[in-house]
Amino acid sequence: MSRTITALSVGRVFGLPKPSLTYLRGWGETLDIPLIMFVIQGDGPPIVVDTGADFDRAWEHHRIRMEQTPAERPEAALQALGVDPAEVGVVVNTHLHWDHSSNNHLFPNARIVVQQRELDYATDPVPWHRRQFERVPELTAAWRRAEDRIDAIDGDTEIAPGVSVVHLPGHTPGSQGVVVRAASARYLLAGDCIDRYENWLGDREDEHIPSGFFTDIVAYDDSLKRMEKLGCEVIPSHDPKVVERREFR
Repeated sequence: MSRTITALSVGRVFGLPKPSLTYLRGWGETLDIPLIMFVIQGDGPPIVVDTGADFDRAWEHHRIRMEQTPAERPEAALQALGVDPAEVGVVVNTHLHWDHSSNNHLFPNARIVVQQRELDYATDPVPWHRRQFERVPELTAAWRRAEDRIDAIDGDTEIAPGVSVVHLPGHTPGSQGVVVRAASARYLLAGDCIDRYENWLGDREDEHIPSGFFTDIVAYDDSLKRMEKLGCEVIPSHDPKVVERREFR
């Protein structure tokens, strides 16, 4: 059976400096972006990719302006799609930044697929990256609420028929994408390797544009080249056009 992907908005971020999403481009500009949780349906239990942020922490601990309507709460968004969080069999975190992994605990029966390299780095990141992973004295990282259900993997792995994770380091050491075989195309949920379509499409200077946040720009370049060879339609992690389209079949 082929799969379908639904992109659910689970909140919005306002006023991000554009160079934080498009490396060295857009100085003086700001962007409003969605937080997106993807639901993969088809054969077997639903699969969720990325679980969004904990909005109670957004301003006090991260100084980011965010908004989430009641309908955008992960549980409500799933239920509107006809999915019970308890039915979800797998959660994939493309990486362990707080805005992608804070609600893993809402899926009590899911195994949580994370690259071992990501888990290692999130546990002990360099000082300048600690807040993104909530590795700071005043916080226990939200992803640790479901730490006992993490299935740490090493590299590319099939997680269900027609669904595989691929290691795409650079944004973080254990960044990973999710390849989904649907009826009309193969899709790649790229995580923050590709924040917006602009990152993938590039500009007059470069074929692709990295995110403004990364741990290894050389590994990032290698991952972009690998993505070109996957033969997939790339789906960004924070582009409003993804939410507008909503369904990928």
